[in-house]
Amino acid sequence: MATLRSKLKKISPWPIHYLYRKIYYFPKDFSEACKFIFHKTKTPTTFWQRKMLVWKFYRISYLVDCPHTEHEMIHIARAMLDLGDIPGALVECGAFHGGSTAKFSLVAKLAKREFHVFDSFEGMPENKEAGGESIYGREHHFPKGSHAVRIDEVRENVEKYGDISRTKFHKGFFSETLPDFKEPVALACMNVDLALSTKDCLKYLSPLMSKDGIIYSQDAHFPWIIELLKDDRFWQNEIGILKPKMDDLGKLKFVAIHY
Repeated sequence: MATLRSKLKKISPWPIHYLYRKIYYFPKDFSEACKFIFHKTKTPTTFWQRKMLVWKFYRISYLVDCPHTEHEMIHIARAMLDLGDIPGALVECGAFHGGSTAKFSLVAKLAKREFHVFDSFEGMPENKEAGGESIYGREHHFPKGSHAVRIDEVRENVEKYGDISRTKFHKGFFSETLPDFKEPVALACMNVDLALSTKDCLKYLSPLMSKDGIIYSQDAHFPWIIELLKDDRFWQNEIGILKPKMDDLGKLKFVAIHY
């Protein structure tokens, strides 16, 4: 099935591929959307605001290349709006074309929180990671410079489809930009693909996390990320804390790390 989807993506026109994805993920997307739209959030939002947010998510996914699904984004949006009194900014590490960035910027506006986006905008850093099959059976490799998207394109997508007013971009590799970031963080989302980059994000973000804050990894379908997050010694020796609680590690692409 994974091979079939990959082939269809390469040969089918975008509207057909988009429709295929929406039909394929409809049960999960519909369930998550209904839970979000019909239930109040800790940050006060109206039924209409939640409904419009979901509609805008679908629109952005059609207009911007987004590797995620709607139920994943809606789940994180709800977590952002359910932070309540937990202090801190929202953070994204890894923007790609800015689809998730535009979506999260809309949530940041509703949540009245600052939104910080970290990316090299030059693709992957130099690395020796071999890559390989995900838990879904698809091959993934991330050589230096892969997945590079210019900051101008990401910024333009946020300006067109999101809310640029609360969004601040930090250009550079995580090891260069994150050490200078000192603001408290309520929720962060990593889409960084490499164990090297995941280590950098956790090393510098973990000390900034507010109590009951969350870091989401969008890379938990990769065995090298699962191995890293499961490693007690990594958490104790490199991060300086006991391994936090994590939901469904090894089973899903998105995993929440609770602080």
